[in-house]
Amino acid sequence: MKPVRVRPRADSEIDALADYIARDDLGVALRFMDTTREAFDLIGAQPGIGSLRYAHLPMLEGLRVCPVPGFENHLVFYIERQVYVDVIRVLHSARDLPAALAE
Repeated sequence: MKPVRVRPRADSEIDALADYIARDDLGVALRFMDTTREAFDLIGAQPGIGSLRYAHLPMLEGLRVCPVPGFENHLVFYIERQVYVDVIRVLHSARDLPAALAE
């Protein structure tokens, strides 16, 4: 099991997504927060579980993506490092993902 490090930008994105979901249903927003953390635990235990994506972006070599269980339109983008897993972004799939990841 590798520790998971969530970058500040990804952490802010989780909060923004939860705030958006909470406009309709606070309970669902809280479940989203819990399930996102559970996804991080899963990624730490099995870093290879995510699909390799966007290999054409050199600064994101080895980037993987894994959906948040139960919220499959919400995607966790991460890179497995030697001793930890680096969560880069958490984005909704409706976004222009290549543009968002290039930022």
